[in-house]
Amino acid sequence: MELEEYLLKVTRAADLEALWPLHVRQMSRFGFTRFIYGYTVFKTENSLGDPDDFVILSNHDKVYLDGFIGEGLYMDAPMMRWTLDNEGAASWRLGHEAYAAGLLTDAQANVHEFNQRMGVTAGYTISFNSPSHRFKGAIAMAARHGMTQAQVDDLWLEHGDVLTVINNVLHLKIRSLPYKAPNRSLTKRQREVLQWVGDGKTTQDIAVLLGLTPATIEKHLRLARESLCVETTAQAVLKAALHNQMYVLE
Repeated sequence: MELEEYLLKVTRAADLEALWPLHVRQMSRFGFTRFIYGYTVFKTENSLGDPDDFVILSNHDKVYLDGFIGEGLYMDAPMMRWTLDNEGAASWRLGHEAYAAGLLTDAQANVHEFNQRMGVTAGYTISFNSPSHRFKGAIAMAARHGMTQAQVDDLWLEHGDVLTVINNVLHLKIRSLPYKAPNRSLTKRQREVLQWVGDGKTTQDIAVLLGLTPATIEKHLRLARESLCVETTAQAVLKAALHNQMYVLE
């Protein structure tokens, strides 16, 4: 579809289930067919946060994802290291050249070789601009099988600006949509009591508003903290808000 039509559909997408296939189809027109999008709002100097809190979207097959994500290989991927230190777009040629020159660590070389075996050989990575040092988002875009890195680089010279816009819009749209990470989803009642806490209400206030006992409200708050894997209710409100699980329409 034309760029204007694509952008219109993206801005109107109501959920990730509608948004992600739309993006995959549009990017395939340019020769990119396999993707891993990742985002965290819990980055620290030495960690990207709990993997269960990551926003991860991909259309790679299960075998590849089990190795790259499930076994944690992504942390030593050469382009991942570039992503953490930079913003913008970069060719996978950087990783190939570093490997050929013997500049990668053993762990990084192992990931490079894993990607070669899995046919993830040519592509581009975009590291998105971050409004905070706690936030980090990126997308790794693998070209269709058979394309060389030289062909991808030529393609980027011609269409790089458009592709950057398309992916930046995707990233901004994802950040606006609710995301229920595995093992982090709230029930309707848990979300409701957290919303009231966010509005400044006490346990007694919420009990009156919902027609429940204070003990029942405390139970829902405890279960919400457990679902979100945090220690305090304030942390639960923050995490639910950052993943857009609060104040959302059913």
